[in-house]
Amino acid sequence: MSSFARVIRLIVCACALLVLLMAVPPPASAQQINPTASSVNERQLLQEMDRIQGRVSIPDQRSSVLMQPAGRDWREFRNVTLRWIGGVAILGMLAVLVIFYLTRGMVRLEGGRSGRTIVRFNTFERFVHWMTATCFIILAISGLNITFGRPLLLPLVGFEAFSEWSQWAKYAHNYLSFPFTIGVVLIFLTWIAGNIPNKVDIDWLKRGGGMVGHDHPPAYRFNAGQKAIYWIVVIGGVLVAASGYILMFPFYATGIEGMQTAQIAHAIVGVLFIAAMLAHIYIGTIGMEGAFEAMGSGEVDVNWAREHHSLWLDEEMVRTGPNGNQPQPRHTASAAE
Repeated sequence: MSSFARVIRLIVCACALLVLLMAVPPPASAQQINPTASSVNERQLLQEMDRIQGRVSIPDQRSSVLMQPAGRDWREFRNVTLRWIGGVAILGMLAVLVIFYLTRGMVRLEGGRSGRTIVRFNTFERFVHWMTATCFIILAISGLNITFGRPLLLPLVGFEAFSEWSQWAKYAHNYLSFPFTIGVVLIFLTWIAGNIPNKVDIDWLKRGGGMVGHDHPPAYRFNAGQKAIYWIVVIGGVLVAASGYILMFPFYATGIEGMQTAQIAHAIVGVLFIAAMLAHIYIGTIGMEGAFEAMGSGEVDVNWAREHHSLWLDEEMVRTGPNGNQPQPRHTASAAE
């Protein structure tokens, strides 16, 4: 009988302890939020849940992730931060170039034209340059449309025209990336020998590269400024190509977090690349007299070469002789003909 009484006492104590535990409120960290409650908003859900993930029937289980912390950071970068970086870099560069042109003007040939020309770039070199440059311009415009098209272009042209334009811009951006990448590789291989930095470049930079005042420091075939553009094209081209192909072929080499990182790298390098090329285009067109002819016809005036690339001109004169690159007189038809 005493044994039975002890069992009863144990049961009563256990029930009392259970009731006591149920009466104590759970700690705050263990509280649950009912996602269907009307009082719960999106911010509460995002604060309580690091990832919003469901179940899918397709083989790729990564598609079940609806939202994750890095995705929210990426969206903030794409919609806000990137627009500031791109706007400051591109508009800032344009402002600098306009101010420089208004104050310095075009860098003129101080000695005038000599009437004799020398071959600066052959046909193959000009083909590689213009193929890469053409692809770059289209890639830049179509890429900027992704970031700035909706807030700037959409209100001007309307939804239908903007949708049509964006679709074709996407096709151009994807397919022209291949010849652009080939062009970057060819640029690297074609001009690597002349773009290794040396002591002459340091003196060229100290003297302002001929852009400040009327000084014309000596330079070989490529001066320090052109070498900087060369390495920007090579390194920047490799980075945008590599990150772009990760985006073009998603999830082959990385997961969703890696895709977001690739997009951030692609966008930042892209807008900085565009800003640098604006300076290159300026110098090659309205910034310096005679510069466009180097990639236009492939020949430059001897006085231009003497003022901007005197060491290269000396080498060419030694290699070909003083008249080795002088153009032949053009045949002109007589009046009788």
